[in-house]
Amino acid sequence: MLSPSLAQEIAGDTSAVIGFNVLITDAEGMVIGSGDTSRVGTFHEASVEVVRTKEPATHSTSQARQLRGVRPGVTLPLVTDGQAVGTVGITGAPARVRRFGLLVKRQTEILLRESVMLRSRLLSERAAEKLLADIASYDPQVVEGDFLVFRAAELGFDLRLRRVAVAFEVSVPGAAARRQGAPTQDMALVRSELLRTVREVFADPQDIVAGTAPGWIGVLHRLPARRPMEAVVADCRRVADVIAAQDSLAARVGIGEPADSVGGLHDSYQDACDALRLGGRPAGASPVHLITDLRVHQVLAAVHQSARNRLLDLTTADLRAQPDWPALRDTVIAWCESGFNLVRASAALHIHRNTVVYRMNKIEQITGRPLRDHRAALALYLACLADRLGGH
Repeated sequence: MLSPSLAQEIAGDTSAVIGFNVLITDAEGMVIGSGDTSRVGTFHEASVEVVRTKEPATHSTSQARQLRGVRPGVTLPLVTDGQAVGTVGITGAPARVRRFGLLVKRQTEILLRESVMLRSRLLSERAAEKLLADIASYDPQVVEGDFLVFRAAELGFDLRLRRVAVAFEVSVPGAAARRQGAPTQDMALVRSELLRTVREVFADPQDIVAGTAPGWIGVLHRLPARRPMEAVVADCRRVADVIAAQDSLAARVGIGEPADSVGGLHDSYQDACDALRLGGRPAGASPVHLITDLRVHQVLAAVHQSARNRLLDLTTADLRAQPDWPALRDTVIAWCESGFNLVRASAALHIHRNTVVYRMNKIEQITGRPLRDHRAALALYLACLADRLGGH
C-alpha cells in the first residue's frame, strides 16, 4: 500500500520543511523513504515493534545503540483502515522532535490515503475504459455477451438495465473561433477535468463514463423507464455548455438509441458515434445530434461512394455547375427537413423567406422539376445529402 516512490517523496519534502530527518518504513521495518537517502533499503529494528503494537516509541541515544539501524528520535505507526502499514520516524533528540511526531504522522497518513484513492480511481477508470471499448467492438462471433455482462457486474454495472449511449467530442476551435488571447488547450492534459464535468451530470451509479481517446468521452447512461429522451438531450446540452464556457474548448454530442443488451449497447454506441460524424457543424447549430434524426444520412453514408457519385451526377449535375451550389444544396436540405414548409426552412437557414423562394425558383428552373413534387424533392434531397457527406 505504501509505495517506495511516494514514501521517498514524503520523507524528502517533510525533512526539508521541519529541519529534521524523516524516515519511513514498510510493515517489515525496511526503510523505503528518508531525507538521508543513504538509509533507504536498510533495516529499522524499532519499527517492527511499533507496527505490531500500533503504539509510538521514543529512543534515546543509549536505547538507539541497542537496536539495529535506529538513531535517537521518535517512531510512530502509519495506520490505514485500522491496519499498520509502516512507520514514520523523526531523527533527533526526543525532547526536540516529539512535537513534530503527531503532525508528520497525520500528514503522511493523509497523503497515503489520497494516494490509495487516486490509484483506486485510476484502476476504476481503466476498467471502465476497457469495458466500454469491449462493448464498442463487440462481436458475438468472438466474445460471448454473457462474459461482458459478468465482467461489468464485477465492476458494479448491470448491463441488463436500459441504457442509451452518448458520445462526446471535445475539440479546440479554430483560431477565428477562439476568444482573443485564450490559450490553446491540449486534450490529453484536460482529460481528467472533462471526465469530471461529464460525471457531474451523468452521476447515476450505473452510468458508465470513460475516455475513449484524447477529446472523446463515451457514456452508457442508465435510462429509467419514465425518463424521456428529451431529458437526456437537456443533460447533454448542459455538459456542452459547461465545456464551451472553458477557454478554447468546444463540444459536440451524439446520442444513440436505448438498449438493454450487450449487442444493443454496441449498436447504440456505434449510432452515437455516427450521429457525431454525420451531424452538421455550421455555426449556431445545435451541438447535440440524435441518430433518430440522422437515419437517412446513416443509410446514405453506408452506400458505396460510386453509387453516391452516380446519384449526384444524374440528379444535380447542372446545379453543381452553379457558383452558388452550396447555398442551393443547403436550401434543398432545409426545405425537405422542414417538412416542405417555407417559414421553417427560412428559419433553419437564417435567411429571409423571399431568399428561399428565389433559390427554390432557380432550382426548379435548372432541374425542370417542381420542389413541391415530393418525389422529385426527395430524390434531390438524397443527392444533396450525398454531396454534403462527401468523403464520410
